[in-house]
Amino acid sequence: MSKASSRSFIPLEFELLSTERQLSRAQEFELGMGTRRTVRQFSSRQVPRQLIESALRVASRAPSGANQQPWRFVVVLDPEKKRQIRVAAEAEERDNYERRFPQEWLDALETLGTDWHKEFLEIAPCLIVVFRVDYGIDDEDKAKQRKIKHYYVQESVGIACGFLIAALHWMGLATLTHTPSPMGFLSQVLDRPPNEKPYLLIPVGFPANDAKVPNIAKKSLNEIAVFVE
Repeated sequence: MSKASSRSFIPLEFELLSTERQLSRAQEFELGMGTRRTVRQFSSRQVPRQLIESALRVASRAPSGANQQPWRFVVVLDPEKKRQIRVAAEAEERDNYERRFPQEWLDALETLGTDWHKEFLEIAPCLIVVFRVDYGIDDEDKAKQRKIKHYYVQESVGIACGFLIAALHWMGLATLTHTPSPMGFLSQVLDRPPNEKPYLLIPVGFPANDAKVPNIAKKSLNEIAVFVE
């Protein structure tokens, strides 16, 4: 049997919408996503687990190189694990702000009002730690385990994170994209295998009643897009 004939295909499920319906949905989504902001002040109010599971299912629908789906989402709800993550993250971040970051980077961060304190890592009821899976492991034969190369890992995981953040916002939850550097401590705290590398840490929850965000704006469409006609 040829390689082509061994492939399995199924009919595409696709709803052909009227232009009016397309525009209506586009406007609704654009307006909703237009209110998305990065939040650093969280309430301790608990998030229904069903919401997190739904958002992760949305993220799992992201496209990936060769459909290898090279991601792992570790949901941290345990207060002690969150405390350990905060302690380790603040140690790295304090070193960053006081020694590692160049002045140019510190100047860029000035408008956001950030520093090495990361109390949101304990206050937010849920932390989603995204790991990229650099290679798979064929463990059918324990005596002959072999690595399975993954392709376009960085790109695939980045797209999945976009799906995840959009889903969480659309269901009415606040998020923060946190990238403490270096992030190796996350592998240790969460006891992840060597083929998984930390990619992104996302606190998830409801904003505090007195939450504030920087007075910043996004670039206009003309600044970010070019139409070649």
